[in-house]
Amino acid sequence: MALKLHNTLTGTKDLFEPLEPGHAGMYTCGPTVWNFAHVGNLRAFLFYDLLRRHLQVVGYRVNHVMNVTDIDDRILDQAMHAGTTIGDYVKPYLSAFFEDMATLRAQAAEHYPRATEHIGDMVAMISALLEHGHAYIAEGDVYFRIASFPAYGALSRLDRTGLRAGTRVAADKYDKESVSDFALWKKAQPGDEQLGAAWDAPFGRGRPGWHIECSAMSKRYLGDTFDIHCGGIDLMFPHHENEIAQSEAANHQPFARVWLHSEHLAEAGGEKMSKSAGGFTTLRDLVAGGHDPLAVRFFLMANAHYRARIRLSNDALYAAAEQVRRLRDFAGRVRRSAPGPSEDQALVQRVAAVRAGYREALDDDLNLPQGIGLVFELIREANAALDEGRVGERGHSELLALMDEVDAHVDVIGADEPGLADEVERLIAEREAARAARDFARADRLRDELRERGIALEDSKEGVRWKRIRVGTE
Repeated sequence: MALKLHNTLTGTKDLFEPLEPGHAGMYTCGPTVWNFAHVGNLRAFLFYDLLRRHLQVVGYRVNHVMNVTDIDDRILDQAMHAGTTIGDYVKPYLSAFFEDMATLRAQAAEHYPRATEHIGDMVAMISALLEHGHAYIAEGDVYFRIASFPAYGALSRLDRTGLRAGTRVAADKYDKESVSDFALWKKAQPGDEQLGAAWDAPFGRGRPGWHIECSAMSKRYLGDTFDIHCGGIDLMFPHHENEIAQSEAANHQPFARVWLHSEHLAEAGGEKMSKSAGGFTTLRDLVAGGHDPLAVRFFLMANAHYRARIRLSNDALYAAAEQVRRLRDFAGRVRRSAPGPSEDQALVQRVAAVRAGYREALDDDLNLPQGIGLVFELIREANAALDEGRVGERGHSELLALMDEVDAHVDVIGADEPGLADEVERLIAEREAARAARDFARADRLRDELRERGIALEDSKEGVRWKRIRVGTE
């Protein structure tokens, strides 16, 4: 196992060596269900999926924990304005998250702990921090004392002398010893009881701060120390710094050994996608606009390395849809074809080299774009060899194995097309029936209707094939 990962904590690409041989424990920052997940969130979630899948390919047994934040200031504010409890408010957004994950074919984590179901774990950790002098109570709130943890800032290379009021770390608007200290527990406010957002604790009735949630839940499911912690780059500071500080101060053990961070997704205008900024794109928006979820998946995973920023655009999604079509068409052709009469030994060696190169790219910090590039270069050569009958039993077997290896990561080749709705299938069947009855005018009308919905049909000897297109093009 020669997997190397870029560890944000060390700043270097390190050989992955888990605590327990053959087993990988990973904690990934999941959704805050105050709204629908935007595509920028989905990029991080699909990065987790790529990491999880490659760990499995390498041979690890994975224990994946993805938290669900179902209590924070935004949720309270939205629930209050909606006149409901936080539990009822988050239900549709939590359901939508799981629907999005299923639509994008993300593998399910082993655990999806919800913050409100682990208040006891948080209270226990806060109590330990108070006992050891790492936390203090001020006006009923509990704060972490950053001055008590000298290693604070190591993850993000933070110059602690540069902390000033008004920076994100000082966002908690409560009385405290230092402007840089952060809230662990917030005393109950008027209205919190009606919102279902107040719990008993030895230090007063209230609710947890955001940062303590991940520390408590990761400890519950993975222990004091675990292998990998992932999140978007925007979570590195202060969230992940705060997690490290409170976890190591409370447990007296190292926290996560490897930290991985994915870069932002930008809208077409170049700005980072953000729900709090007021404008963002959801998966539902893209599907309604005619984009295939499999193309969205492929774009977010394979368009750029997870540590590189990418820009969302219709052109990029249409290009990804074409790449998915090429992969599916080639894999389908290989599976349907019988081995040819001759064996091109040079091609066999070429396929073996691409398989090795693809694996090396994934082992090198999950460089899926590089690996996919090698595959597309080979597809051109392999198609020509298939045309000429130069793919014998060995070459055929090697090509099938390669496509299976690719799909173990991207999962778009053998998947059903979720973008092909039942109604579209019905229209295709009606068109075929009209053609059989020689009602070509009706067949043409149905074909035009499908094109208006972004579906182009291709008649071939093997039947009707289809692909998604930009509406108004061929």
